[in-house]
Amino acid sequence: MNIVDAERSETIIAKTCGWMEKNRKVTYTFVDFSHGLCLDKKDIIVAELEACQKLLKYAMDAANKTAIEKEITELKMTLDLLP
Repeated sequence: MNIVDAERSETIIAKTCGWMEKNRKVTYTFVDFSHGLCLDKKDIIVAELEACQKLLKYAMDAANKTAIEKEITELKMTLDLLP
């Protein structure tokens, strides 16, 4: 008998860290580390972008929103530069 765990829609979770407004950053964590072994750069960046967009919905602090929006802008620019 084969038991298969259903694939999760999200492979990366985004979180904000830092206590000062200037030092706020977005960090990422793989939901299942085995996914990190088979993803290429573009897949990882797309997953990070989706995680940031999801995080933005729940951001209450203005400093967090600013950091997340900055990260989204940088990720979109990076996607545009990839072949």
